[in-house]
Amino acid sequence: MKRLPATVIALGLVSFLTDLSSEMIYPLLPVFLSTVLGGGALALGVIEGLAESTAALFKLISGIWTDRTRRRKPFLLAGYGLAGLVRPLIGLAGHWTTVAAIRFTDRLGKGVRTSPRDALIADVVAPEQRGRAYGLHRAMDHAGAVAGPLVAAALLTIEGFTMRGVFLMAAIPAAAVILVLVFGVKELPARPGPPASESEPSAGRRELGRDFRLFLLALVLFTLGNSTDAFLLLRLSEAGVPAASVALLWSLHHVVKTLSTYVGGRLSDRMGRRTMILGGWSVYAAVYLAFALVDGRGGLITVFLLYGLYFGLTEPSEKAWVVDLVPASVRGTAFGYYHGAIGLAALPASLIFGLLWHFLGAATAFIAGAALAASAVVPLLLMGRAKKIGTDLPPGP
Repeated sequence: MKRLPATVIALGLVSFLTDLSSEMIYPLLPVFLSTVLGGGALALGVIEGLAESTAALFKLISGIWTDRTRRRKPFLLAGYGLAGLVRPLIGLAGHWTTVAAIRFTDRLGKGVRTSPRDALIADVVAPEQRGRAYGLHRAMDHAGAVAGPLVAAALLTIEGFTMRGVFLMAAIPAAAVILVLVFGVKELPARPGPPASESEPSAGRRELGRDFRLFLLALVLFTLGNSTDAFLLLRLSEAGVPAASVALLWSLHHVVKTLSTYVGGRLSDRMGRRTMILGGWSVYAAVYLAFALVDGRGGLITVFLLYGLYFGLTEPSEKAWVVDLVPASVRGTAFGYYHGAIGLAALPASLIFGLLWHFLGAATAFIAGAALAASAVVPLLLMGRAKKIGTDLPPGP
């Protein structure tokens, strides 16, 4: 089997180190805000809402911009560098508004780098390796999410080590990211000729095509039912799972995601993107339906761990299909719309779910999520089955 390019391996290491740095901070942030800075749930909501909205917007902007400049690596250096520089400064914050400003800047960096990075992976791999490449990348990302909290927990066992110290230590893997980017990531030479969207801004959007727009519609419908995983954790807690066990389950969940995304990416190159995504969305709907109907702790724990399979079936396949559906000249733009659509649809998703839970109960909320996931299948099935522009592989079953 042909080896993946060194740039893909390097980008996987970059994502591992970035998530290691980020997840040393993120699980401790709610406790830090409430016990050290005196902020509450409202402050946390403002911070995370601002942060994720910023990331979604700049993923769209950077995707269009990277196609116009025909460059990828400068966006990666800027995005990873900015986030890595400011993220550990949470350890010096004296008020929750400072944390809000830092999280805003951190997510701005994420928005700047994400679409160009995904486009760069597509640029350097052969069509038959796309699913495998995105699967490896997502697996490394999830592995960092497993390691980060464990490193933070280990540091906190050291006498005299505080949460502020943990946050400052997150600068070490963040600095390593820049070294890997500089020395390990190579982009292809810029393509000759003027960018397609330079003379006419709408040209790039037209090149995306009908099937890509149907794919975006399917993703938006699905994402509206894909609320924050915090609700799953809350359901486990209400079922009597102790807090310590919930934390352990969260780590095991990331282990399942790590393994399943690596395997799922390889399978998508063989089985087709549509088959994998339909399977993943079916798993998601079944999990949410089970969370509505199952009451026992053992059953809910089993279902929650199976939930990790959904990510393995969908994450690599979705990104590979984005590349399959569009010309190479608008890959960055396509990833910008892909990430932007998911990010913006995720904002009302959790609000809708929370309102349904509050007024009609948890079962109704989970059933609604399952129904939205099922409805997203319709535009997916309307997509054409012909060979796509970006690949010599069949896009679906």
